[in-house]
Amino acid sequence: MFDKNITLANGVKIPQLALGTWLIDDDAVSGAVRAALKMGYRHIDTAQAYGNERGVGQGVRESGIARDRIFVTSKVAAEHKDYKSAAEGIDETLRKTGLDYLDMMIIHSPQPWKFVNQSDDRFVEGNREAWRALEDAYKAGKLRAVGVSNFLEGDIESLWETAEIKPMVNQILCHISNSPLGLIEYCEKKGIVTEAYSPVAHGEALKNPDIAQMAEKYGVSVPQLCIRFDIQLGMIVLPKTANPEHMRANADVDFVISEEDMQILKDIKHIDNYGEHSFFPVFGGKF
Repeated sequence: MFDKNITLANGVKIPQLALGTWLIDDDAVSGAVRAALKMGYRHIDTAQAYGNERGVGQGVRESGIARDRIFVTSKVAAEHKDYKSAAEGIDETLRKTGLDYLDMMIIHSPQPWKFVNQSDDRFVEGNREAWRALEDAYKAGKLRAVGVSNFLEGDIESLWETAEIKPMVNQILCHISNSPLGLIEYCEKKGIVTEAYSPVAHGEALKNPDIAQMAEKYGVSVPQLCIRFDIQLGMIVLPKTANPEHMRANADVDFVISEEDMQILKDIKHIDNYGEHSFFPVFGGKF
């Protein structure tokens, strides 16, 4: 079981491997969370937009594992671009999960989803207001860490100008064949830890013969190679699954990809078709 931690800018330790819960229904997610925690996972990632915060909280509370040993992350809805809605949303997440605090809360997107890939408006003031709500919740002890998701360099810069507490993470799409190395390097220089969602390209990496060939060389599966790739980029990795066998395999990533092979993987041709899920804004689609 891969169990390394990364230390955030405020000294809080965050497990580098997490269970992602996107597209896992609320009535099924508690079982998935309990299974993951039983086998050694200690970081669970959810969001207001996922509609499964209640089930995630239930899984955490019923796991039998001490609360302070589990890192729970959720996300402020992308549409909450004012202080009031963001603050109320944070409290609603705490109510739904049944938890006294969250280990981290992040702004899900700099733009409301219906504007992603359709507008140049980056909602600078709205993000600053949502961030102020996160800061106040952090100061009140409701959150142990705060961050952002899907933010580009300009989004971070505009937030940085007014933020009293600086973002500690930026959760972004990153996988073999689509790795924003410049953004990762920028965040690293700012002291921001990057997190990788959809590390297996929402399953599309399984169809890539070059990735499969490299996985065969190391005697691992394509998902294991993809997860290890992001780990070696210094990222927190959030593979999503409700299948305990997949959870176990995803955590069996203690092998090391050579620097030469890392470079080859960085240069693999870009995957720009995410199949039936291409309509999601995070994959370039439009709601």
